[in-house]
Amino acid sequence: MSVYETEPLLAQYLLLHYGTADEVLPFAFGPKSALDFPLRCVEDLVARIDIPASARALDVGCSVGRTSFELARVCEEVIGIDFSQSFINAALTLRDKAQLDYERPHEGDITLRTTAVAPDRVERERVDFRVGDAMNLPAELGQFDVVMACNLICRLPDPMKFLSRLKELVKPGGQLIITTPFSWLEEYTPKDNWLGGLPDKSDSFLGLRSALSTDFKNELTQDMPMLIKEHARKYQWTVVQGTRWRRKG
Repeated sequence: MSVYETEPLLAQYLLLHYGTADEVLPFAFGPKSALDFPLRCVEDLVARIDIPASARALDVGCSVGRTSFELARVCEEVIGIDFSQSFINAALTLRDKAQLDYERPHEGDITLRTTAVAPDRVERERVDFRVGDAMNLPAELGQFDVVMACNLICRLPDPMKFLSRLKELVKPGGQLIITTPFSWLEEYTPKDNWLGGLPDKSDSFLGLRSALSTDFKNELTQDMPMLIKEHARKYQWTVVQGTRWRRKG
């Protein structure tokens, strides 16, 4: 079974996407700026002024759906796609019922009953969630004004297969949003397919830019902190690179 189909990881991502500040970081100290990462992916990286009223958005690797809901604030139609059935099931429940109860790890065998709540003032019916493979997206998806891929490319067996498809998915003048920590691991991506992190191609961003530069112009690059809570006193603090690209033509 994939780790992304397990209950502990589902709980981690539900907390990352929907956890309150007190649930995630209930201390007087700590990296507060790293909270609400899925929300910040939209708020900080998407140029909202450039989105037409009838805009379509595609959220590839949508996880449990928070970024898709945030895109629905500014886009008429949003499609969220993830490889994990359990993530998509959770996202669909949040779309249809606005909340989802789950158990998150606390200490040892102790869990805490927690409720994930969909963001308010969002027209959730604008969002459709589907199970799918980022490297084999269906042709009938069409084109989008915004395509988002959060922390996806370094978890794909062949990231170039996904990146090469983006020209077809993003409308000319449309936006491509990519975030990634470039945490290459052979358990997900064979070394031959890494965009960087190797002696002969050390800078992963240069690899990403090389893959996109023919069809996209880089408009924004910024570092973004992210905090994932594993249990009461253990966290993953990560610095993710966020980029916005504009489709040429």
